[in-house]
Amino acid sequence: MGCSVFILLVFSSMFLVLSSKGVCGNAELKALMDLKHSLDPEGHFLSSWSTNGNPCDESFEGVACNEKGQVANVSLQGKGLSGKLSPAIGDLKHLTGLYLHYNSLYGEIPREIANLTELSDLYLNVNHLSGEIPSEFGKMESLQVLQLCYNQLTGSIPTQLGNLKKLSVLALQSNKLAGAIPASLGGLGMLMRLDLSSNNLFGSIPTRLADAPFLQVLDVHNNTLSGNVPPALKRLDDKFVYEYNLGLCGDGFSSLKACNASDHANPNRPEPYGAGVDVKPKEIPETANIKLPCNTTRCQNSSKSKKTVSITVGLVLATIAVSAVGILAFTMYRRRKQKLGSAFDITESRLSTDQTRSIYRKNGSPLVSLEYANGWDPLADSRHFNGDKQDMFSSFRFNLEEVESATQYFSELNLLGKSNFSATYKGVLRDGSIVAVKSISKTSCKSDESEFLKGLNILTSLRNDNLVKLRGFCCSRGRGECFLIYDFVSNGNLSGYLDVKEGESEVLEWSTRVSIVKGIAKGISYLHAYKANKPALVHQNISAEKVLIDQRQNPVLSDSGLYKLLTNDIVFSSLKGSAAKGYLAPEYTTTGRFTEKSDVYAFGILLFQVLTGKHKITSSMRLAAESFKFQEFIDQNLHGRFFEYEAAKLARMALLCSHDSPFERPTMEAIVQELANCSSCL
Repeated sequence: MGCSVFILLVFSSMFLVLSSKGVCGNAELKALMDLKHSLDPEGHFLSSWSTNGNPCDESFEGVACNEKGQVANVSLQGKGLSGKLSPAIGDLKHLTGLYLHYNSLYGEIPREIANLTELSDLYLNVNHLSGEIPSEFGKMESLQVLQLCYNQLTGSIPTQLGNLKKLSVLALQSNKLAGAIPASLGGLGMLMRLDLSSNNLFGSIPTRLADAPFLQVLDVHNNTLSGNVPPALKRLDDKFVYEYNLGLCGDGFSSLKACNASDHANPNRPEPYGAGVDVKPKEIPETANIKLPCNTTRCQNSSKSKKTVSITVGLVLATIAVSAVGILAFTMYRRRKQKLGSAFDITESRLSTDQTRSIYRKNGSPLVSLEYANGWDPLADSRHFNGDKQDMFSSFRFNLEEVESATQYFSELNLLGKSNFSATYKGVLRDGSIVAVKSISKTSCKSDESEFLKGLNILTSLRNDNLVKLRGFCCSRGRGECFLIYDFVSNGNLSGYLDVKEGESEVLEWSTRVSIVKGIAKGISYLHAYKANKPALVHQNISAEKVLIDQRQNPVLSDSGLYKLLTNDIVFSSLKGSAAKGYLAPEYTTTGRFTEKSDVYAFGILLFQVLTGKHKITSSMRLAAESFKFQEFIDQNLHGRFFEYEAAKLARMALLCSHDSPFERPTMEAIVQELANCSSCL
């Protein structure tokens, strides 16, 4: 009897788990179909979304799921969608990435989107959305990137956005927003980039915002701001953009008038009220974040708030209880699934150097543990390749034993570096050659196996003296990782030669700088060219860190074509870093696309860095380059040991390559031809 009861309980629990999973799947499918009808009412673009389909078998265009069979990513950017965003989006509870930018969506942003508490990236920019920014966004605690720019949004910026403690990018430019800049945004401890330009904002810039610890870019140009600019913003240099705000004043800012006594009256106040103005409490904008004294009415409201809190606490406790039951049931189900091992255990990407002992892997992609055919081993022996492709894969394939032996089983002592999607180790092959082994988890790789293999095929086709040579690759089903094996480049990257102090580190001679510029140009030009067995490629992520220097001080470009292996969100993550360092071409904001001309822009910034010996290129450096004032922009460590004719030519080239308009930039082929005329390059 007891045994029968036990078996009955087991089957009951399994039924509950499977039933709940089925209900969840049906709910997500229904939400996706509602989303389809609202985003694409004419049915022109989302025909692959079907009520009879499965969102998690890769048949739904732009949809990907996590290992639990839950919809985790919707990527429909630039699809020509012309409908509205349905409130049903809030039913996709496990969504971590939503990319709907560069479409023609209209209507208001549904408040139900705030139900997506796991969402980290929200891209709704470059559409025709209207109405106010929902204050409920302040509940989305996982949000890291919020892109709402280039729409027709009205109202004020919600103070509740100050609750998004993980937010690093907030882009609200080119809307119709009014009101004051919320001082609460200064409480965003991870905020790196804030763009509020081209709106109707008024008042002053809150001092609290200027003190945001990680803020690197603040753009408020083309508003009606007034008052004293916080002096702390001087640290941003030309990354603080404030033009076309006639009421602003400040000391130490090149194009601002000096402040008078009235401008200094209340610098901390974000609303535009001067000294002596009698303002009633109700007239103070909520963006001011000022605590008002308690009167009868407000105290009653406070009492009501306490009752509301009590009710909320009760609901939370009930929710926790229900969740506990669900977790217990799900645990029983999950134990039946085989888990892939991982070589790393990641925390945050901002780790200090003394933390390298805790080797880690971050799920940089929200598409966690995507299931590939054959348990994810794209290079499994059981796979059949035809003709040349078979030969190609055979000549480049390493086995896991070789990789483990070369890196001493991924010893911490051999760890060269790490990013949010990979770790790189130094290794020695059996033939004695030194290599760099880049480890990439399957969660960061393209989910479609054929696309992944196509990407590998492209990487093997790249053969140029100014690109890092790929020796081979290895994919491990058991580890859930793919390894790319490159030639080791001994002298670090170009970034290590910038901002150096004479005597503390090697200063590059002028001829070496010109040679490096020429080599980088040749490498990029090769990528852009269409060759036999090699497609034309855009690098997409050129920076000083990607330019490696070999023993002969020749430059080689790394990570060429790597984006062909990676998921969209990993590419977006690299894009954020590129934007923060100034390499991102300005037209990307409006087009959302990489072109050869965006690579040319990044090359222009690199060229400036080589000439100045600095990471940060300021507007004063550009002005000096325009007027050939060499002493003001050529690296002082050279002590005048350079050819002015070449410096003038390279300065003109840097200005032209980094021109705001892509149509004004030359091609890399033209740049290589021009550089051939430099005497130091011969």
